[in-house]
Amino acid sequence: MNPKSSISFDDFQKVELTVGKILSAEKVAETDKLLRLTVDFAETAPRQIISGIAPYFPEPEKLLGRKCMFVTNIPARTIKGLESNGMILAVSTEDGKFSLLEPNAEIPEGTRAK
Repeated sequence: MNPKSSISFDDFQKVELTVGKILSAEKVAETDKLLRLTVDFAETAPRQIISGIAPYFPEPEKLLGRKCMFVTNIPARTIKGLESNGMILAVSTEDGKFSLLEPNAEIPEGTRAK
């Protein structure tokens, strides 16, 4: 595996990787890939995150209550008319294996990776 390019440690430290608890998950109308997630990061209010993980979750409600890792300091982006305020972290393989990155259950929402 060859990295696309190297970044400095200082650049890596700028990325906020934060534990979030999924409060709601629903398919985005007229799309095959998108889910609209409401996620608790122990902030004043939950955030809306639009993610292309619907093919892996035909029953999005099974995501409720799961704690996952998110990038929380990327600029908001509008996807299919919906504002997305973060990005869920996941891995997949060429042969279709898929996994969300999930911390140990005892780690509270809002905890940042160091």
